[in-house]
Amino acid sequence: MRLDKFICDCTGLTRTQAGKSIRQGLVSINGELVKQAARQVSVTDQVELDGEPLQLIGPRYIMLHKPAGYVCANDDPEHPIVFTLLDEPLVERLHTVGRLDLDTTGLLLLTDDGQWSHRLTSPKHHVAKTYRVWTADPIPADAIAQFAAGVMLRGEKEPTKPAQLELVATHEALLTIHEGRYHQVKRMFAAIGNKVERLHRERIGALQLPVDLAEGEYRSLNEEEIRLLS
Repeated sequence: MRLDKFICDCTGLTRTQAGKSIRQGLVSINGELVKQAARQVSVTDQVELDGEPLQLIGPRYIMLHKPAGYVCANDDPEHPIVFTLLDEPLVERLHTVGRLDLDTTGLLLLTDDGQWSHRLTSPKHHVAKTYRVWTADPIPADAIAQFAAGVMLRGEKEPTKPAQLELVATHEALLTIHEGRYHQVKRMFAAIGNKVERLHRERIGALQLPVDLAEGEYRSLNEEEIRLLS
């Protein structure tokens, strides 16, 4: 990797800013002052900028317990964005793996690994997502069979893929879906004449939202958790 690109990837500086720092004699490789932006850097090289060691950032795999009232966007004029909850370097390089609605809480993944997020969101892979749902009206027992058979959503040409519904209480259920249509859970309940009052995502694939991760908190996935989603 070129030295100037390495500096950009480590610091968030632009290529122009990185090149200026190199020409000013602020960069060394393995203790040697270097002034050539095109100098190649290997993973074993020790690069310093103005006396501070540099290290490549990423790939990063983060789970966030999303609170209500935050949007999964890079910018929004009316609502706070989920990225403001993160205290991370180069946070602008992160993106959400799918989205949760403004009023939906629960497990949200963020990463700077585009291939990883694509595998999780691609319709080809059918990654399961489990939501806890609270409804305005009682949930009829026959909703289990309706969701298992697939329901036709308003404005759609094909019914939903089979989904698993587990009744928890008269107005509460766990719903596992295997696709990610727009506002799918809310629209599925609307299709059977009910309204979702509250929605919380508990699981993506085999990854469960930890009970000790409070709303608004986040942490990096460990190796085992990354493997569960790979």
